[in-house]
Amino acid sequence: MRIIADLHLHSRYSRACSAELSIPNLEKWAKVKGLGLLGTGDFSHPEWQKELKKELKEDGTGILKTKDGFPFVLQNEISLIYTQKYKGRRIHLVVLAPSFEIVDKITEYLKSKGRVDYDGRPMFNIPCSEFVEALMKISEDIEIIPAHIWTPWFSLFGSKSGFDSVEECFGDKAKYIHALETGLSSDPEMNWRLSKLDKYRLVSFSDSHSFWPWRIGRESTVFELKELTYNNLIKALRTDEGLVETIEVDPNYGKYHFDGHRNCGISFSPEESKKHNGMCPVCKRPLTIGVLNRVDELADRKIGEKSKDAKPFKKIIPLHEILSLVLKSGMATKKVWVKYYEILKAGKNEFDILLKVPKEELIKVADEKMVDTILKNREGKLEIKPGFDGEYGVPLLNGEEAFKEDKPKPATESKQDSELAAEPQEPVKKSQTGLGDFF
Repeated sequence: MRIIADLHLHSRYSRACSAELSIPNLEKWAKVKGLGLLGTGDFSHPEWQKELKKELKEDGTGILKTKDGFPFVLQNEISLIYTQKYKGRRIHLVVLAPSFEIVDKITEYLKSKGRVDYDGRPMFNIPCSEFVEALMKISEDIEIIPAHIWTPWFSLFGSKSGFDSVEECFGDKAKYIHALETGLSSDPEMNWRLSKLDKYRLVSFSDSHSFWPWRIGRESTVFELKELTYNNLIKALRTDEGLVETIEVDPNYGKYHFDGHRNCGISFSPEESKKHNGMCPVCKRPLTIGVLNRVDELADRKIGEKSKDAKPFKKIIPLHEILSLVLKSGMATKKVWVKYYEILKAGKNEFDILLKVPKEELIKVADEKMVDTILKNREGKLEIKPGFDGEYGVPLLNGEEAFKEDKPKPATESKQDSELAAEPQEPVKKSQTGLGDFF
């Protein structure tokens, strides 16, 4: 069975997340998107944990099911903040677990190190090697995946707080790391430039802070499994058997692809940064060095080179972005929602529209300009103005940007937290969209 999975999500108990995040909403919008497996997010948070135990049932496979049978895997993102080699480190890790019994043991360990009730993504002063060792003592069935490995502030290779290798970060516990999450600002092709990453599976997940289809599943991983069980999923992550490909956004779309200063309106390619010695020409302070620059720094291969075992990937942006671009209207507006529903009728779900439905079917539900843009997106040929220093990249149509919504400032404005903030969206009523007929 082929499954598109998004295994890095959050609950409403994580900072800067939608207050409407719930298992029923995640299930509903996963079906609209075309996802077949979700991470639960935030399993260590006591209130969310109660909700998970109420909404999801275990059946011995390690995959939990809703009352309607939609599958989830227990998952949490953990933030580790500590000092190593005289440098402050801030590393985010995605943790997968096979049962509530194991989750309870993980939670007890975390509670011995600090609090788990203040944020769904709890923070601890624990070195990565120590954390991995402790979790492996609980169960070697636990999977630990370094999250969004290139973002500057909270990641394995981040320019502000990261390391230069997996081994430098995890020490002799690196043997328990099997997969790496590429993050929005990088794609597999960029990661192929580091030969030392050849032995790791490259996976992509959304790190979504809401259930809306322009966030959930925007990056995901495709698995081909004989049966959907936790053991088969973990085997795919550890051995490649069953891991087919990843679905990525164009890395230019990510918040940290280029270098820059958002407050100064400065966005530089790595070459431009070098000309300015990594300094902002406006405020005269160091630029936030983005993912492309950091990859260049650590790469030992030329662009386009890769290992013989490299997995393929697709590069697309969410359908709402395309509709917003063509209709010149905000993604959460009624105008976009109505068109979204109309186009969905041509396929089974959003991924079907984005990846499979032929032009002759799309033209029945959308005009030629819209269809051409969908197809250009499918081919990875949509132009995107690169994101930088916490600002998303901007899709362009004939050189023009989409309508820009006025969005509330994130709940936390520090640069270190800017990547975590999800822009609040107003709820959309089914009656406004026609989606009531879809569910």
